[in-house]
Amino acid sequence: MTALTASALPAAPATEAASLVQSVDWLAITPVLLPAAVALVVLVADLFLPERRKPLLGWLSVAGLAVATVFLLPLRAGDRATFCLTTDPGACSYTADHFALVIQFLVLAGALITALLSVTTVRDAHVPAGEYWFLLLSSAAGAALLPASRDLATLIVALEVASLPAFALVGMRRGDRLSSEAALKFFLSSVTATAVSLMGISFVYAVTGSLHFTQVADRLEDVPGQLDTLAMAGVALTLVGFAFKTAAVPFHFWVPDTYVGAPLPIAGYLSVIGKAVGFTGLILVTVIVFPAYSDIWGPALAVLAALTMTLGNTAALRQRADRPNSAVRLLAWSSVGQAGYLLVPIAAAAYSGRDQIGSTVAYALMYGAVNLGAFAVAALVARTKPLNRISDYRGLYAQRPAAALSLAFFLLCLAGLPPGLIGLFAKVTVFRSAVDAGLGWLAVVMAVNVVIALYYYLRWTALLFRAPEVAAETRTKAPWPVTAAIALTAVTAVVLSGAPQLVLRFASGSLFPQ
Repeated sequence: MTALTASALPAAPATEAASLVQSVDWLAITPVLLPAAVALVVLVADLFLPERRKPLLGWLSVAGLAVATVFLLPLRAGDRATFCLTTDPGACSYTADHFALVIQFLVLAGALITALLSVTTVRDAHVPAGEYWFLLLSSAAGAALLPASRDLATLIVALEVASLPAFALVGMRRGDRLSSEAALKFFLSSVTATAVSLMGISFVYAVTGSLHFTQVADRLEDVPGQLDTLAMAGVALTLVGFAFKTAAVPFHFWVPDTYVGAPLPIAGYLSVIGKAVGFTGLILVTVIVFPAYSDIWGPALAVLAALTMTLGNTAALRQRADRPNSAVRLLAWSSVGQAGYLLVPIAAAAYSGRDQIGSTVAYALMYGAVNLGAFAVAALVARTKPLNRISDYRGLYAQRPAAALSLAFFLLCLAGLPPGLIGLFAKVTVFRSAVDAGLGWLAVVMAVNVVIALYYYLRWTALLFRAPEVAAETRTKAPWPVTAAIALTAVTAVVLSGAPQLVLRFASGSLFPQ
């Protein structure tokens, strides 16, 4: 299980050097290594495969992501760690605990759904196959590394490995002005936020002299008075970058244009995996690294949560059904509103302990399944109606009953209405976390926003079952990878809605080692 241990070194002369050798748990890091290795294989294979064989790269990528997801099963005990300091075994750079495994499942399964949706997109849009699959797998590898990171250097590297390929994926539609503009806006704003975070981490390192989470947290408990201002500045600046990744207000401005300019599978990827990356980093730096400064980040995140959910839902409410790309814009603004709900338990953790984080993770799992499903249906509809207007969905039930029922169920889950019980129970756990933490005002703001969101979710849902304004078009057969993506997300949402108590049980447990 380990490579390069002290016993493998010569006994006498290497005693001092042996203390610098770290063990490597290869099984623990396999879910991260596998997508990265497949990405390199795809990149090299693209050089030699003839054009007619390029679709094989997509199926190789799908297989790689599926196998990486399966490799999470042997790790389910959540008791592995590697790249630990030999002088301090408790300070590790990679930990496969329950928190990391759950987020890695969300990332890898979400990337798998994205890959299924992308198979037809790459072929029909004439996107360079090798580049596309290499970038998607690289981003997925970085996103899978981030929840297991347990030092600030690995955390930032994972964040950038997940983000940098995403910039290129957004701009993959070459010659498309919207795509190029979206990629540039996404890149510039993200790089700025990362630079601010790096400055914050440098301040934290200057104060603590360490990058490992456990050591930083211990040393921030007793900061000399002359360094306290520097430490607080470091905490605040570090949080900025992750607030950007979560699309929290006022760092949300890139979301609508980026989703519209990106290929639809990538828009779905950003809405779920990109958001998971941001929230994972935010959880780690707040409840694990900076608990000593919870009196600073707790109120700040509570205010951000209120602003984010309010602005996101009101902006989604204003989308006109006949406007080009209004369906994607509504999903984009909806994702901003959902980010506000996801922030609530993190803010609550500042007041009532880090076990509240389970509510955010449970909500993220629900949101990931149904939001990717909504984008999958949008990708199907866009094959015949590329303007992506909400009005294009009128009468969808008459033409594609299964797709219409699936989308209706996804929207009801997002709204928190029956029969989408999983969405209702997920919202209940988030609401309860705010009440338990004494944030009654935030719970009230959330309740008002849930009511606002009901209007635009139900308006879209009702449109699916109305009579079409024009005669039904000739129905084309849906590509089976897109059908499979819709089916997988729909089945997941239905199964979870059949056992919604699992959300409450999951949210009440502790994901971090005690």
